Amino acid sequence: MINGRVKILVTGASGQVGWELSRTLPALGEVVALDRAQMDFTKTDQIKRVLRELRPDVVVNAAAYTAVDEAETESKTAWMINAIAPGVVAEELRRAGALLVHYSTDYVFDGRGEMPYTEEDEPAPLNVYGASKLAGERAIQDVDGTHLIFRTSWVYGARGSNFLRTMLKLFEERSELKIVDDQVGAPTWCRWLAKATTQVLAQCVSGTGASVPSLGDRGGIYHLTAGGQTSWLGFASAILDLRRSMGGTKGPHLIPIPSTAYPRPAQRPANSVLSHTKLRATFGVVPPPWHSLLCECMEELVFM
Repeated sequence: MINGRVKILVTGASGQVGWELSRTLPALGEVVALDRAQMDFTKTDQIKRVLRELRPDVVVNAAAYTAVDEAETESKTAWMINAIAPGVVAEELRRAGALLVHYSTDYVFDGRGEMPYTEEDEPAPLNVYGASKLAGERAIQDVDGTHLIFRTSWVYGARGSNFLRTMLKLFEERSELKIVDDQVGAPTWCRWLAKATTQVLAQCVSGTGASVPSLGDRGGIYHLTAGGQTSWLGFASAILDLRRSMGGTKGPHLIPIPSTAYPRPAQRPANSVLSHTKLRATFGVVPPPWHSLLCECMEELVFM
């Protein structure tokens, strides 16, 4: 703790989720935000040294290898960052009696089910990225320390590399775009994800943060995404419509295609929709519709 306040370490601070966490979490305590140059998840000795020097009460781990297609050929690096490193962090925090908050993915499922996936559904990843993230979940669970694992999906924001920014760039360059229309999920704004994380953690901090966060029996895996669902084509169409309403040009014609017409190294699940029932019941977090969050993000982009 610092001056009686909870000390929170954010890893992966230069990423889109980590950047937002660094701006929402100070409401709960003293925040130390580290990027890969300061805490490299491919170096277990460095991870241990940093954690022992900083002695945080909470670690919110936003560090991850997220290049889904590249993971197929860079599996060793993906596995180190997504699977091994989280287990190392969890072990260090268990010894220190600290809390770990970790992010996982909808890609732990194969997407063959028709209903939103619950936390009790059996994972069956289709690609290396999903398999490495699942291994990270299990490494944390095996340590049996105090933890929260948030599975999220289709994360985007006004910064970094993501579907929203890619579409806005392509809308300026192309007269038509072919977009996959047989994969569904919930586009999730990284700022809301950070705010929801902060909302959950606020329930684990007593008063103004004068005690180490306590989960009680609320630890474990939760699904944390925006509400509703759409396809990649639906997501792209919404971006294009909002862009036009904000004074942008007409933009390209969007053409729906099946996944088979857009082959990629890593197979994606057809259904990435996650159930929020457990999240609502335990923490009272009600995810807003994905489209309303997209509107907020797009309005911010106009003024950047």
